[in-house]
Amino acid sequence: MGEQLNGLKRTHMCGELTVEDVDKSVVVMGWVQRRRDHGGLVFIDLRDRTGIVQVVFSNEVSSEAFEKVQSVRSEYVLAIEGKVVKRAPENVNPKISTGEIEIYANTLKILSKSETPPFPIEDRSNVSEAIRLKYRYLDLRRPSMQQNLMTRFKITKVVRDFLNRNGFIEIETPLLIKSTPEGARDYLVPSRIYPGKFYALPQSPQIFKQLLMISGFDKYYQIAKCLRDEDLRADRQPEFTQIDIEMSFVEVEDVLKINEKMIAEIFKETLGIDVPIPFKRLSYQESMERFGTDKPDLRFGMELKDLSDIVAQSEFNVFKNALKNNGSVRGINVKGAASMPRRQLDELVEFAKTYGAKGLLWIQVFEKEVKSPATKFLSEEEMKKILERLEAEAGDLLLIVADKDEIVFDTLAHLRLELGKRFNLIDENKYEFVWIVDFPLLEYDEGEKRYVAKHHPFTAPKDEDIELLEKEPLKVRAKAYDIVLNGTEIGGGSIRIHDTELQKRMFKVLGFSEEKAWERFGFLMEAFKYGAPPHGGIAYGLDRLAMIITGSDTIRDVIAFPKTQNAVCLMTDAPSEVSEEQLKELHIKVDL
Repeated sequence: MGEQLNGLKRTHMCGELTVEDVDKSVVVMGWVQRRRDHGGLVFIDLRDRTGIVQVVFSNEVSSEAFEKVQSVRSEYVLAIEGKVVKRAPENVNPKISTGEIEIYANTLKILSKSETPPFPIEDRSNVSEAIRLKYRYLDLRRPSMQQNLMTRFKITKVVRDFLNRNGFIEIETPLLIKSTPEGARDYLVPSRIYPGKFYALPQSPQIFKQLLMISGFDKYYQIAKCLRDEDLRADRQPEFTQIDIEMSFVEVEDVLKINEKMIAEIFKETLGIDVPIPFKRLSYQESMERFGTDKPDLRFGMELKDLSDIVAQSEFNVFKNALKNNGSVRGINVKGAASMPRRQLDELVEFAKTYGAKGLLWIQVFEKEVKSPATKFLSEEEMKKILERLEAEAGDLLLIVADKDEIVFDTLAHLRLELGKRFNLIDENKYEFVWIVDFPLLEYDEGEKRYVAKHHPFTAPKDEDIELLEKEPLKVRAKAYDIVLNGTEIGGGSIRIHDTELQKRMFKVLGFSEEKAWERFGFLMEAFKYGAPPHGGIAYGLDRLAMIITGSDTIRDVIAFPKTQNAVCLMTDAPSEVSEEQLKELHIKVDL
């Protein structure tokens, strides 16, 4: 049983004490990081979320406190009253912010005892993620994890302060909504009152934020919980958080400009970095052509080059077949890597195959010769032009992929990133932002044999492309934009369709009958009848943004209580079975 505070009130946080506080009587409270017994003196490092302070227990200062501290161990929770004393110069600890001072304890109260934790509460502890997640409340005591969550809090505070100053209104939207499956799977919630019917948890507040624009709330934002039942990876969780923003009477440029200012403020306030605005802009097409991806990392070069025209008449079957099937031949130049051993080249070929490529052609450029498995298949003229196009010099390694465009882009994009890391071409202290604009409005789904929305069904086409909607749907560009930072998409949005007739045309192209469209989105289409303003917005992945700003490897390190890669909470054992009684109430029978 822990002691009562008995009138002791905390006066200072542990990490905030300085030489300015010398000779003051203070009360600090926290956890024992470390206890060191030096015979006549016992030293306790006391920790709270602001840091550590050293507390000295001396028999001469307080025999009662000195006696009581003998039983104290790591992670005990203590309240300590004592006097702040300046340390002797030889005892100063420059590694901690309170290293110039210590507290001589007069009073000690043991508020709570602790068993030995399953791992040391320190950043250097080498412990598996499974154990960390099982004992997450202990993991969160580690300074780096506390710093991560405090940085995340700071990001949301900067966002709120900025948007409030700029006339935005924070409005919450519901968590129990109608299921409108178009994209990832919904999480479903059975209704007890209406047997056989279900709510869905929102994948995003998309429809509601559009309805708020129709309601006349010019500028809305929300730090919104979103839930998607999809396969997980390092930067994906079943529940995640969006910074959700929507504005009325705007065009693309208006949305981009205010968001650049907000991002610049976030980076200034959290990292002290001045981010130059406006950000770079790349069309989707240019981004794919130059980097093979719509999430380009602009911190280094090694851009893709199209070689299709050079090898258009080539007799080399690999090139010939790719071009015959409407594919392309593209390559990258890995500067200074010509001497890469054959074993590593073979590894790169296998790497390329994991992205669907049938192979990878390499060309080593030396001072007096060019080495490649393809020299016997390519004419001197073709080889000369390939070297020119890829700006090859002696010492360079050229890597070429020939296949369908999507495979060529995907393979070379991943190869570029892999080699950028391998050759230390990426400056980890650099922040390169870019807007990707003019996305295709639609793509064709071979499985479903229909067109699907690249973003979502409410994204507006560019005015000049509307006439192509029925005739050449894949040529229609969207008023959509993504913001990419160092190769990670941190946000995306679009200008929305606000015209009922255009929305009907869009649903038709997507293969929705009018009946099906009304069944899924009737309440939004009904609302459009009553005067909808032109509107658009953006949503950021707060978790991803926090991950980049804190330098974490996974979003799990910036979420207080995340799930594992298998969508399980190891700490609470969720998901779990429920009682037969609960299932009966919901009129649900589990049949596995």
